[in-house]
Amino acid sequence: QVQLVESGGGLVQPGGSLRLSCAASGVVFRLYEMGWYRRAPGKQRELVAKISSTSSTNYADSAKARFTISRDNAKNTVYLQMNSLKPEDTAVYYCNARWGNGLYNYWGQGTQVTVSS
Repeated sequence: QVQLVESGGGLVQPGGSLRLSCAASGVVFRLYEMGWYRRAPGKQRELVAKISSTSSTNYADSAKARFTISRDNAKNTVYLQMNSLKPEDTAVYYCNARWGNGLYNYWGQGTQVTVSS
């Protein structure tokens, strides 16, 4: 059974930082592309950042220079370090595991990030 369990969300002031974690089980983690997506209220889910099995990364324009995605294959965990957070970063953040051009595609339950003073 595949499980992606996110943690690390919460309430933070503008300009603050958070680190999200996603622990995966039931997949050969090192083979999967891992990604972070988010859905803000009233908006569609969008890509934030993704990291391939070879650790090449891709960021949404809104995340560049502020967010860093990384992975630890020994711990089956992917991280999203978020700095200089803005109110518009408020959203539910979802972890994604993808393999085989989407043949296998899994989602976590999401973690809420709220940026507010």
